[in-house]
Amino acid sequence: MLVGVAAVVGALATLAGGALVGMPPSDVAQLVAALAASAVLVLLWTVVASRWLAGSSLRHRFLAVAVVGVVVALSMLGAVAALMFVSRHDASLVAVVLVSSAAVGIGAALALTRTTGAAIRRLTGTAEALARGDLAARVGPMAADSDLVALGRTLDEMAERLQASISRERDLESRRRDLMTAVSHDLRTPLASLRAMVEAIDEGVVGDPPSLRRYAREMRRSVGSLAQLIDDLFELAQIDAGAIERETERIPLDELVRAAVAELQGQAKEKGLVVETSVLQAADALCSPRLLRVLQNLLHNAIRHTPADGTVRIEASRDRSGVRVAVEDTGEGIPADALKHVFEPFWQADPSRTGEGSGLGLALAKRIVESMGGRIEVRSSLAQGSRFAVWLPERVTAAG
Repeated sequence: MLVGVAAVVGALATLAGGALVGMPPSDVAQLVAALAASAVLVLLWTVVASRWLAGSSLRHRFLAVAVVGVVVALSMLGAVAALMFVSRHDASLVAVVLVSSAAVGIGAALALTRTTGAAIRRLTGTAEALARGDLAARVGPMAADSDLVALGRTLDEMAERLQASISRERDLESRRRDLMTAVSHDLRTPLASLRAMVEAIDEGVVGDPPSLRRYAREMRRSVGSLAQLIDDLFELAQIDAGAIERETERIPLDELVRAAVAELQGQAKEKGLVVETSVLQAADALCSPRLLRVLQNLLHNAIRHTPADGTVRIEASRDRSGVRVAVEDTGEGIPADALKHVFEPFWQADPSRTGEGSGLGLALAKRIVESMGGRIEVRSSLAQGSRFAVWLPERVTAAG
């Protein structure tokens, strides 16, 4: 249809040109007949070529276009010569020129399709490599048509996103396996302790009041460990499900700090620790309520690892980039080779894992902070103390 429309437009343009130069009506009628015959020839050739070239390469299609143009021109030249519009000698000269033009057109088609064909083969090879699972395959820079360059760039961007997505999925799956292994390990200790004490009481191994009271305290401690572990696991599951992104509640930072300090003030007094706060510069920053859990975990660790008569300090500041909250202590510090592991689930410096807590506190704090678009860092020196710093971007905080 497109070729037919183009032929009609070309015929009308030719007739208009003949009228402008004063061609007699009889000649115009003969020219119309010649053009009609040429149009039919073009349409027939297009139908045949479209079926013959279906599924062929781009190079064959370009060559076909070059050949079709010359064949149509020669046929129209023959029609014009037959109608005696030009002499046979002039027609022969024009035919020789057209044949020479055909050679030039074929050469141009081959030259143009050389880079295009190479680019298409490169795109095809990259797509096949990605289909085989080679996620590192890329098209890279190409010297080709702008459309093919754009297609290659789009394919590379898709491969980058696919590789990142699969990498995140594999990392998440690996973390889940490690988490399940660690959970199984950490559940055994309190459960085994509870089972042993319940069996001892049930079988009458212990029955005197002092022993029963001691067993009751140990059972309460084991139940508390299990409850904390379950709470932390539930919190992690909520974060993975995107609960923080859907929250709209915000609380001033100074209220969150006061609540965290009040929660753990009793533990600090038992050890004779001083808890200092300095948050006036960011007191009006509105933060997610989940930040309270982060502060509680950081304070709990600081109090736990700071000897008697030590100091734990919470300070906050704010600038155009966001809010910074730091928890610093004068405790025992963390070995340099252990700093990279402190945010891993269930990792503890003590391999026996006999300390208090679920082992998920810092991992949970890191997950909460990162879910809010922030980051958490740690600096520590042995026998001098540790400093955990949380940074939250301005977009998740606002002035009250």
